[in-house]
Amino acid sequence: MQLPQGRISEPDLSYFGLQAYVGTTKHMGGLETTKELIELCHVDEDSYVLGVGCGVGATACYLAKKHGCKVLGVDIHEAMIARANERAEGEGVEGHVEFRVADAQDLPFEDAHFDVVIGESVATFIEDKQKVASECARVTRPGGYVGLNEELWLETPPAQMVEHVRHIWDIKPDIPTLEGWMGLLEGAGLRDIVVRTYEFDTRRESTQVQRYRFQDMWRMFYRTLFLYIKNPAFRKYMAERRYLPKNIFEYLGYAIFVGRRMKP
Repeated sequence: MQLPQGRISEPDLSYFGLQAYVGTTKHMGGLETTKELIELCHVDEDSYVLGVGCGVGATACYLAKKHGCKVLGVDIHEAMIARANERAEGEGVEGHVEFRVADAQDLPFEDAHFDVVIGESVATFIEDKQKVASECARVTRPGGYVGLNEELWLETPPAQMVEHVRHIWDIKPDIPTLEGWMGLLEGAGLRDIVVRTYEFDTRRESTQVQRYRFQDMWRMFYRTLFLYIKNPAFRKYMAERRYLPKNIFEYLGYAIFVGRRMKP
């Protein structure tokens, strides 16, 4: 069995490493939540949008295709950027999107460079969340919007559940509560913050697949099957992460946060 052209020969057995290999990135709420985030950030064809932690570029390409705006996506994983460039070419939006390797905690852009900055399930995985929020605000022009879709604890979970979630999703830092996220955004100088909190919803999650074309879905299946057949370490990795903790979604949810950068 041979992989399609552009394969990554040795996948990193980690949550994001495997997503890059397969060619997918996920966030809670699927495409429906992405659309809501875009609307709350008032994106139009004249917007210059920064996608922080852009993954394989699904949202960046969607923005370029549906809204005609200019988008720059950054991700710390080189493999994600490679996949994002493949996607932009496949969807014919290379003229509207650009992708670069960059750290969300140290964005290589001047102050007030973008109209909108968005991130989807990115800061959850980063220890210094305040630095991420502050960097997103810094590179947003006064009056512009910073929009995040991030996981949060709806209620304080049992300690064993916290450790189990960290193990499954390779999350080293704590997942904040609603109040924790609000403090981070306000600490970054964002104001007029709009918050929409959600519990897990199967119908909403099913819109994940709408972010991808048929050929994308086929590639994901093919590469996953290849790994399962050929890589014992992958089988072991997945077996250890097969089940989510019981009743997890009584505690774990997600929220959209959109704030405006005020003038200094």
